[in-house]
Amino acid sequence: MAETKAVIPGSFDPITYGHLDIIERVAHRFDEIHICVLKNRNKSGTFTVEERIALIEEAVANIPNVQVHQFKGLLVDFCDKIGAKTIIRGLRAVSD
Repeated sequence: MAETKAVIPGSFDPITYGHLDIIERVAHRFDEIHICVLKNRNKSGTFTVEERIALIEEAVANIPNVQVHQFKGLLVDFCDKIGAKTIIRGLRAVSD
């Protein structure tokens, strides 16, 4: 059976309990979860990409099938590169 891979893209500036909830809820449904931290040089964030990656890695250390990456460019190209067929996104209320 083929491995299933999912990508969770975002800025994660910073990672929140909402992000972690989504990651934990989908982690058991896929063989691999790839968290992709957007690197956009046109935006300045609270944390650097490296700091965000470190925070995420610490927060998901107890979930063995999660990997954290940075990416720039088209998300579809990243998905194609790793062989992921699923993109996971959360929805936020306007009240956030």
